[in-house]
Amino acid sequence: MKRSLVQWGESYLYCPSRMQKILSLILLPLSWIYCLLSFIRYRLSTPKKFGIPVISVGNLTVGGSGKTPLVTALASHFQRPAIVLRGYGRQSKGMIVVKDGSILCDTLISGDEAMLYATTLPNAVVIVSEKRELALLEAKKMGCEVVFLDDGYGKHGIKKLDLLIDVQTPNHFCLPSGAYREKLWSGKKVVMVREGESFNRHVTVQNPTSNMVLVTAIARPQRLDIYLPKVFEKIYFEDHHFFTLEELQAIIRRTGATSLLITQKDLVKIAHFNLTLSVLMLSLELDEELITTVKDYVYAT
Repeated sequence: MKRSLVQWGESYLYCPSRMQKILSLILLPLSWIYCLLSFIRYRLSTPKKFGIPVISVGNLTVGGSGKTPLVTALASHFQRPAIVLRGYGRQSKGMIVVKDGSILCDTLISGDEAMLYATTLPNAVVIVSEKRELALLEAKKMGCEVVFLDDGYGKHGIKKLDLLIDVQTPNHFCLPSGAYREKLWSGKKVVMVREGESFNRHVTVQNPTSNMVLVTAIARPQRLDIYLPKVFEKIYFEDHHFFTLEELQAIIRRTGATSLLITQKDLVKIAHFNLTLSVLMLSLELDEELITTVKDYVYAT
C-alpha cells in the first residue's frame, strides 16, 4: 500500500495524468500559501559563518536528483572533507558521527546515504544531524577543511556556496500542487549544475548475470531506466526502505532471478545478506570549471 502511494505521488509530481493535473489546480491556493511562507522564511534568514567553508549541494524539488554522487565526486578532491546530512530513514535521533577514520555505527543508525558516503570516501568525516549547525561546529572542531552539506539549499541561515542541481519537471508549482519545495528566490546566488555541462555520468554493472531483477529503494527510480541493462523485472520500494532478507528471498523465488540488480545506495543495506547481487556502479566526471569554482571558494574562505 505504502509503495503504491509513493509511486502515485511521484507520478503526480513529475508525470501527472489528466486527473492529477486537475487535482493540482484544485490545490493551488494551498500551494501559494506554502510558497509565500517559504519566501518569508528565506527573507527573515541571515546567513551565519561557522568558521569553516560550506558547500551545499541541493535541488529545488522533492525526490531524487543525484546529490549523493555529486557530493562524492566533489569531496574526493579534498584531503579531509566532512559530509553533513540529515540522515533520512535512519532509526536514530540527534547528531551522530558516522565515520572518523573508521565507521562508528551501522546503517540503521546512520541511514543509507550516510553509510554510502562512509564506505565510498576513505578520507571523509560523515556526520548526521537534524540540526546542521551543530554538525558544522563539530566538523570544524574535528579539523575538517570543508563541509559538504547534502540537500542544503533551504538552510538559508548558513553562509555557504550553493550548488543547485537543475531537475526538469513539467509541473512548476510549489507543494502540494507541484514538486517544488522552494523557488530560486530573487537575490539568492547559486551555481546551477546541469548534467551534460557540469558533469557526466558513467554507469557500469558489477557482477552481471543472465537473469537480473532490478530491486531498488531510491526516489524516482525511473531515473535509472536509461542506464539499465536488460532486466527480467523492476521492483520498486519507497525511498530509504530497509529491506528484509525474507522479502528479497521471496522476490528471488517468485522471479527465478539469477541475481538482484541494485544501486550502491541499496547495497549498504543488503550486502550482509550474502545474496547474489549485481550492482549499478555510478561515477561522475566533473567539469573542470565546477571543480575550480568549488576549490576557489574553499581556499578563499
